[in-house]
Amino acid sequence: MKPGKVSIVGAGLTGPLLALMLAQRGFAVTLHERRPDPRAAQGEAGRSINLSLSARGIRPLERCGVFSRVEPWLIALRERMVHELSGRSTAQAYGQRPEEVHYSVGRTALNRVLTEAAERAGVEVRFGHRCLGLDPGTGRLRFLDVSSGREYESDLEAAIAADGAGSTLRGSLAAAGVSEVRIEPLDHDYKEMTLPGLAGRHLLAPGALHIWPRGGFMLIALANPDGSFTVTLFLARTGAESFAELSTPAAVARFFAEQFPDLREHLPRLLADFHHNPQGQLATVHTSGWHLGGKVLLLGDAAHAIVPFHGQGMNAGFEDCSVLESLLDGCADWPELFSEFERLRRPNTEAIATMALENYLEMRDSVRDPSFLRRKQLAFALERQFPDRFIPRYSMVMFHSEIPYLEALRRGRTQLAILEDLDRRRTPDGEIDMDLAQTLVRERLPALTGTA
Repeated sequence: MKPGKVSIVGAGLTGPLLALMLAQRGFAVTLHERRPDPRAAQGEAGRSINLSLSARGIRPLERCGVFSRVEPWLIALRERMVHELSGRSTAQAYGQRPEEVHYSVGRTALNRVLTEAAERAGVEVRFGHRCLGLDPGTGRLRFLDVSSGREYESDLEAAIAADGAGSTLRGSLAAAGVSEVRIEPLDHDYKEMTLPGLAGRHLLAPGALHIWPRGGFMLIALANPDGSFTVTLFLARTGAESFAELSTPAAVARFFAEQFPDLREHLPRLLADFHHNPQGQLATVHTSGWHLGGKVLLLGDAAHAIVPFHGQGMNAGFEDCSVLESLLDGCADWPELFSEFERLRRPNTEAIATMALENYLEMRDSVRDPSFLRRKQLAFALERQFPDRFIPRYSMVMFHSEIPYLEALRRGRTQLAILEDLDRRRTPDGEIDMDLAQTLVRERLPALTGTA
C-alpha cells in the first residue's frame, strides 16, 4: 500500500501506538480524542485497573522504538502471591525461566509516552474532538470540537476506530447493519482503592501480583512506582456477598475485617475510596463485521473488548497494531487490508476472550486447590522434559508472542487433558509415569518451532 491519509478515533493506548506505526510508514495521521489532553488533566480516580504489559505488547513497542521510554515505568512481576484468610501467603511462580516475566504499568504514564512519540513522528493529535458517528453512505466521520461547538466531517481516505469498549463507531456500524455485536456483561463489578507506601517503600512485595482469593470473589493488588499499590475488589453486583450489601461504611469495614484482615489495617483511606471511587462494570464484546469496505475499521477494544483477568486487553490491542502494520506490504488497498486483518485476528481475539473468563475462575478460586497446584508443578516438569511440545497455557499467552491465542487455547485444552490423565494415574506414593507422559505428549502435541 502507498501511504495515504488516515483518521484514528481514540487516543487511549492502542490509538496512539497505531498512529505512531503508520506515521513511521509515511502515512499522514490525524488522531481524534474526545477527552482533554491527559497531560494537562488529572486522571479519573478509580478507573485504572493497573495494566499488565507482556510479550505481545512489548514486541510492538520495540518494533516502533518506544519500549526504552516505557521501561522506567515498569515493575516486573514474576509470581502470584496468594493470601489466604488465615493470613498465610504462598508464592506461585508464573514461569520457570528468568525471562518469563510480565510488568505492571500505569495507564497514565504509558499514554503519555505513546502520545508524545506519535506527535514527534508527525501525528496531528486533536484532543477535545468527539466523534459523533459515521455516515455509512459516504463513509465520512462526523466530529464535534468540544471547545468551540463546531461540527465537521472528516475527508480522509480511511478511518480506524480505536475508541474503546463503548465505541461510537461500532455503534454506527451496527446501526447500519454492517456489524453484529453481542455484549456479555460480567455479573461481577470492580472498585479500586489505594494501599499507600511507607516513605516511598512498598508494604508488600512489589514483584508479585497479590491475590486474596475467596471463591466467589477476590481482591488483587498491583504495585505502583511511588511505593503504593492499586487494590481492586472484584465482587458480585447483587446477592449474597455483593456490592449491593456494602451500602454503608459499617458494612464495608466489617466486610474487609472479615475477608481481608491482614490488609485492612494498611488501607487508611478504605472508606473514602470505597465511597468516592466509581463501581466499574466489566463485559466481553463480541463483534463480527469489523469494517465497512475500505472506509472504517474497528480495532482493539472497539472490536473485541475482554475482561481483565488474563492481563491481555491492552496486549491484544497492541498486537492488533502490529498485525495491521505487517499487512501493509502485502495488501493493495484499504478494503483488502481491513478484510485480511479481520480474517486473521477475529478467531484469535475470540480465543483470548474465552481464556480471560476462565482465568477469573482460576484466580478467585483454583489457585487454592491442591489439585490445581499439583497440575501446575507437573506442567512445569513436562515443559522441562518436552520444551518444544509442552508449554503451560499461561506461558503461551503471556511469554510467547509467536504462538497465536487460538493455538494457545487449543493446545491448552489438550495439555489439561494430559495433566488430568497423568494426575489420576499417580502411583500410591505420588509418582508420575513419565513413560506414559512421553507417549501422551508426543501423540497429542505436535512440535512447536522456535520455542525450545
